[in-house]
Amino acid sequence: MTDARLRHGRASLGLSFGVQGVAFALLVTRIPAVQDQYGISDGLLPVFLAAVPILAGAGSVATEKVVARVRPSLVLRWAQPLVLLALLGVGAGRELWHVAVALGMFGLAVGALDASMNMLGVSLQRAYGRSIMTGFHAAFSLGGIAGASLAWAGARWELSLLASYLPVVAVLLPAALVGSRWYTEGKGVAGKGAEGTEAGAGAGSGSAGGALSFKLLLPLCLIMTFAYIGDSTVSNWSAKYLQDVLGSSEQLATVPYNVYMVTTLLGRAVGDLGVRRFGAVAVVRGGSLLAAGGFAVVAVAPGAWVGMLGFTMLGFGLCVIVPQTFAAAGRMFPGNSDAAVARLNIFNYVGFLVGSPLVGALGDAWSYRGAMLVPMVLVLATLVYARAFGPEPARYGGGHERPRTADVG
Repeated sequence: MTDARLRHGRASLGLSFGVQGVAFALLVTRIPAVQDQYGISDGLLPVFLAAVPILAGAGSVATEKVVARVRPSLVLRWAQPLVLLALLGVGAGRELWHVAVALGMFGLAVGALDASMNMLGVSLQRAYGRSIMTGFHAAFSLGGIAGASLAWAGARWELSLLASYLPVVAVLLPAALVGSRWYTEGKGVAGKGAEGTEAGAGAGSGSAGGALSFKLLLPLCLIMTFAYIGDSTVSNWSAKYLQDVLGSSEQLATVPYNVYMVTTLLGRAVGDLGVRRFGAVAVVRGGSLLAAGGFAVVAVAPGAWVGMLGFTMLGFGLCVIVPQTFAAAGRMFPGNSDAAVARLNIFNYVGFLVGSPLVGALGDAWSYRGAMLVPMVLVLATLVYARAFGPEPARYGGGHERPRTADVG
């Protein structure tokens, strides 16, 4: 496989992550409009919202089985158009069953999409021989910012969901289909010498390369869950916290999530450089400490501006954990990385499901300041499992490159 093909594969996968960021943001930021269009009651809305990550988890489980027979690139090639068409279906329907079907298809397709995208990312990182995984998630963050901005424009101009979604899907769907022609799987690209080194690293960590042990994967599953509990806390509670607890205006309360998304993008843009320089273990430990400090600042903040400082710290801290967790699963099980990534991806949705209700219940029963300490403690628990992001021979990047692996970018 040529270096040019690897670069094309990296660019096309980055496009896929970006498209997914746009689609996801367009859905979640316009939930109130979806509720109004279909007349969904406040009591029924949580059922619809919970169904999406549950079905996404099912889609991820199914993908683990499917990729045993077909390539992950084929799954991704068809899952991404389904996500976009499901988004369009959410905007086009009128009856309650229309949105139920559309959201169901969205959830299943997102699970397959997330799993297959990260499978390809892990595979390409192995071929490159250096950390590139965080960059893919930076593309997702960039897409999320673009999608949220488009959603704001649609709401500002009082556009219907269909009028908001149709132009975006009309542009992104052909782009995703064209880009899918260059999806590349990096397995076996580095040659026998590099492959042997990777397998040796896996065996050294007790994974034996091929067999997938859930006991060995469990620390990474917990880290993924904790990271998404922290992320869902910001996305679901930052505005309410700033307005109700810290006394900000309604307009200022919308700022923390935007700041969080921007700092997530910036942190991910430079995250791979940090991994190459210091190794994944050090980067994840630093991110965990920074994120925990962010939650602590939010919990004790005397006013809105200090609270926003805390949310800024959270963005820089949490942003590196998820991509490095996927990368660590690929290193831990080099002979069975697709299955490891698919299984790990389920805990993305577990954290999303647990985080928002957990903070809400603690906030109502105790206090929202106290509730912010719970994700802080969970993020700190990542430090206990940080060794799961190594052993030393498995680290990518400057000073940790595998021998006989060409630098292709």
